[in-house]
Amino acid sequence: MDKKVIVLGLSGASGSIYGKEIFDRLYSAGIEIHLLITDWAEKILKDELGLDTSYFKREGVQHYDNRRFDVSVASGSFLTSGMVIAPCSMGCLGRMASGISTDLVTRVADVQLKEGRRLVIVPRETPLSAIHLENMLKLKHAGATILPAMPPLTSRPKSVEDMATILAGRVFDQLGIAHDFVPRYNGE
Repeated sequence: MDKKVIVLGLSGASGSIYGKEIFDRLYSAGIEIHLLITDWAEKILKDELGLDTSYFKREGVQHYDNRRFDVSVASGSFLTSGMVIAPCSMGCLGRMASGISTDLVTRVADVQLKEGRRLVIVPRETPLSAIHLENMLKLKHAGATILPAMPPLTSRPKSVEDMATILAGRVFDQLGIAHDFVPRYNGE
């Protein structure tokens, strides 16, 4: 696969700025985006950022009804370069860890795992219970990358937006997408 094809899922956790920033960076990079947004994510986007889903309606971005399973991205025959779920609620994470697909986000994540494709999960919860940690470990053992919303502070972010940008850079690194919007640490 020459062209990068990324499925981006936004689930109903606080931290919608992370999903928005990853979307913006993917779109700016010309990456083919297939977007899944849960009902709770829609509400939290509105509450935290004052955005509705019309923000994501851009040329070339494929949107899916999160209640449907009869769409191309739900099949293992749909080739992707990977999937990111940011932010990822603990409920969504728990369903993925248990192999329970109750919506399109969890179904596509299940497909990524069974096909051995990249799945990057950005959990957003604190503190973490033993159940949360066990579910993350299950997903890690199944092949997912667990990338908590904990951006490094060595680059001295000055705003929440800076922290979201740093996290987006880490996600790009995990997906094998070249970028220059976050400087690399050079020891100085």
